[in-house]
Amino acid sequence: MKQLCLFFFFLTLSLQAQFQVNGIVKESATNKPLPFATITTNNGLNTISDVDGKFSIAAPIPFTAFDISYIGFTKARIALEKNKNYYVVVLSQKTDDLNEVVVPSENPALAIIKKAIENKNNNNPQKKLRSFEFKSYNKLIVTANPDSIDGRIDSVFVQKSIGKQFSKIDSSDYKFKDIISKQHLFQTEKVSQYQFANARLKETILGTKMAGFKQPVYEIIAFNLQSFSIYDSSYELFETKYNSPIANDALNDYNYKLLDSLLIDGRNTYMIYFKNKKKRRASGLEGVLYIDQNNFAVAKAVMRIKGVLDISGIHDFKYIPNEKLWFPTDKTFKIVKGKNDDDIKILGGTIQFDGDVEQDFKERKKVASDFTYLLSHTNNFEIQYNTPIQIKKSAIYIEIKDDAINKPEHFWNTYRKDSLDSRSQKTYLALDSISSKKRIESRIRFGRKIINGYLPIGKFDLDLRKLFSYNNYEGFRLGIGGVTNEQFSKKFRIEGYTAYGTKDGNFKYNLGMATRVGKFSNSWIGVSYTDDVREIASSVFTIEKKAFKIYDPRPINISTFYNYVSWKTFIETKIIPKTESFWELSRAKIEPKFNYIYNLNEKLYTSYVMTTAMVSLRWNPFSDYMQTPTGRIEVEKRFPKFTFQYTQSLPKVMQNDFEFSKLDFKTEYEKKYLNGQKTSLLFEAGYALGDVPLTHLYNTSPNNITKETIMQRITFAGKNSFETMFFNEFFSSEYAYFQFKHGFSRVTLFKKVKPSLVLVSRMAWGNLQNPEQHIGLDYKTLNKGYFESGIELNQIYKGLGLGGFYRYGPNQLSKFQDNIAVKISFVLNLGL
Repeated sequence: MKQLCLFFFFLTLSLQAQFQVNGIVKESATNKPLPFATITTNNGLNTISDVDGKFSIAAPIPFTAFDISYIGFTKARIALEKNKNYYVVVLSQKTDDLNEVVVPSENPALAIIKKAIENKNNNNPQKKLRSFEFKSYNKLIVTANPDSIDGRIDSVFVQKSIGKQFSKIDSSDYKFKDIISKQHLFQTEKVSQYQFANARLKETILGTKMAGFKQPVYEIIAFNLQSFSIYDSSYELFETKYNSPIANDALNDYNYKLLDSLLIDGRNTYMIYFKNKKKRRASGLEGVLYIDQNNFAVAKAVMRIKGVLDISGIHDFKYIPNEKLWFPTDKTFKIVKGKNDDDIKILGGTIQFDGDVEQDFKERKKVASDFTYLLSHTNNFEIQYNTPIQIKKSAIYIEIKDDAINKPEHFWNTYRKDSLDSRSQKTYLALDSISSKKRIESRIRFGRKIINGYLPIGKFDLDLRKLFSYNNYEGFRLGIGGVTNEQFSKKFRIEGYTAYGTKDGNFKYNLGMATRVGKFSNSWIGVSYTDDVREIASSVFTIEKKAFKIYDPRPINISTFYNYVSWKTFIETKIIPKTESFWELSRAKIEPKFNYIYNLNEKLYTSYVMTTAMVSLRWNPFSDYMQTPTGRIEVEKRFPKFTFQYTQSLPKVMQNDFEFSKLDFKTEYEKKYLNGQKTSLLFEAGYALGDVPLTHLYNTSPNNITKETIMQRITFAGKNSFETMFFNEFFSSEYAYFQFKHGFSRVTLFKKVKPSLVLVSRMAWGNLQNPEQHIGLDYKTLNKGYFESGIELNQIYKGLGLGGFYRYGPNQLSKFQDNIAVKISFVLNLGL
């Protein structure tokens, strides 16, 4: 749904104060805009230009002139003219060119920044104060300035083989200008209460409304446009984290320049410009920090990224004398289109950008949508410090009250900083009407379901995973299944499926029902019956929801399955903070569908009964969660994540045949880099103790078929499987598995050939207790370890890719070619 938010930004196209002076600052030599120029009025007001060089000064007190200064440029004074409120200011560069920010041996800015870093804990409200709370009002709009758009009606011509031919009249810009003169194209409002105590910060949303939606898209509300605190070591701007200019190691990443000294809230501050040291485009933050000359706290901050999108975030603070602290009072965020050589495809729509490389790129004519931007402003008020605070449900980062979407108008009039102007008022009326007419909310609901693998049909969601699959035992598996949805009931659900294998000739089916017993924890209790087949020795974490795929390539080559007929009762809940858990009691009759006998104390089993109790738990301690009236959402996914599962057989309960215990563990870690690269680590381990037949041991996910030549063994690659390990080659009662992946940013070889290079290494160790008990299959153990490495070239062309893997180490095969596996990969690009 974050991509949906981005979709709004591009497909929808400045709020002007009634009394203000506007303008733009440009460079004389190139006529390019100058961002972050300082504008100071002759009566003491000051501001800076935005990423486009534009500025706006709201003036409750009249002034007659203003000064504009910029790094390396001659300062200019502009006298106001009668009946003129827009000024184009051109600055000339000084003879000592300061385009490159250089850190000399004695840079005064460095000493100031070092002091700011040393004093962070003394100046950070979340470190210095025991507690605080305040309310905030946020308004977000997607709009455009009508004055920036050429509203003429032009003729449009189409290029033919000989010359051009008149086609039609283009009135799109005219219509667009007419629309945004009356309304914005998207708008949300939010009133929140922030509470901080015991090193925990929680936002409780008291009221929220979103133009065009009776029920807001909660993921958009949780969208993190900019960091709450300027003192965090990582600063977040538009869901991307950057090393902060006042992080402990910031001097390694940034150059600094002392620009000026300014008076803010009656206190003297240093104005320091910072810029990432890397020369390449969009390599990091740049901006301006205003540092208090006395305590070296941040009194104002402007953070900016310029690339495909031009993004800026401004933080304003107020000095609290009693606490000797600068406390945040306002945040402003703006995002506009940047420049990029490539068109960007989002949800089926194409957004074209101007190139920033002059050669071989012809600049296109700007259209109305090029002037669109997003603007968000947050104002904090009713601030209290060091008062006793008890935060309820503190493990939830954001909580939306049940009545937040139904607040009356007098609630909004109470908390709005300014009353809505006519454009904002008309935005709600217009978008609500359009949304209702075009059924936008139902389309979004439909999209949510499809992305998660379901097709909503009335009160039933059809499970797309159940329709079609293939494996070597069942052949083509054709089926149908699904679950009732919220239109059927919010408290009860019925689910099930049936499937038929064309090769084994058998039907499989499942039927279950559950009732919700806890709304906040989303707890359900239910029962189900299943008659189906499962891969031998496969490790399944019950709590993990299987990701939706159009195809699942690995099962295609699996031949060894067992049939299980099971009854189970279960409870699933999120009552433990930052966890999801599944508790199950089941009885299953197991029948291997391959040549296998389990020998236990000289008694031979070809089928058996297992009665077990199981708990499966997924713990995401570093993630942030949002509680909504419809459920809980993981809004900020952070790593590492941990998954635990414990299974215990119940002796002499419902004809149980074996006594055993199984403990399974998995942890995942991902790190994304600013240059588009990503490192992924995965560790899994399992331990089975007691009398466990081969069907319920571990096979460490092999994905290679037994064929003579490399070409005959070419199949689709799995996600985390051993591509060179043959099916049923190894079994373990205890194992440890580690995988390392590093993906590089995509490289353009040709216009439509942009592969992504991924380096992969996998290794596993294991052991099998009592191997003499397992009769029928030939297999080996992993006592000496198993190792493979490979290279993947993914998305070479239209989602297709190719990978090569090599097996080495103690279990390397004698023939060189048998250690090599070539695999096809496929990534389906839905434009999301």
